[in-house]
Amino acid sequence: MFQHKLCAVTTNHSFSGYANEVGESFRALTPLWFVRSTYGVASAYVVADTYDKATKMSKQPGSTQRAVTHAAVDTLLWQALASVIVPGFTINRVCAASLVVLAKALPAVPLNTRKWVTTALGLGCIPFIVHPIDTGVHWAMDRSVRKYLDLSEQPQK
Repeated sequence: MFQHKLCAVTTNHSFSGYANEVGESFRALTPLWFVRSTYGVASAYVVADTYDKATKMSKQPGSTQRAVTHAAVDTLLWQALASVIVPGFTINRVCAASLVVLAKALPAVPLNTRKWVTTALGLGCIPFIVHPIDTGVHWAMDRSVRKYLDLSEQPQK
């Protein structure tokens, strides 16, 4: 688990936080409603984690409403970017590109087989994108929104 010194967010993804990456991996094989529902699951995780961090901050001795709000904003933005937006986009593009490349490189392979290979590639990428995305989101937030948030009070884990 990664705890940034000025950050309310700990990098501790729940399996439900990966739902949209799994959905994007299966996009070629499943109906659109399935993919969209996985974003609902991942978004519910983001909201639940935001609530959890805000609640923990509110229970800190001497915690202010401002500190609770800042912890909630930091968590919501970080989780939305690191758990939903960036990984979903990344897996979507990996899968879309692999489907195009497979169609051009192996046109004799049946479409359904190419879709399964694309799904496997998407699923296989998930463990490799987590750390770089988390690090990149921390880096970007440290240089932007966190400059304006007071995150000096830390929620207890």
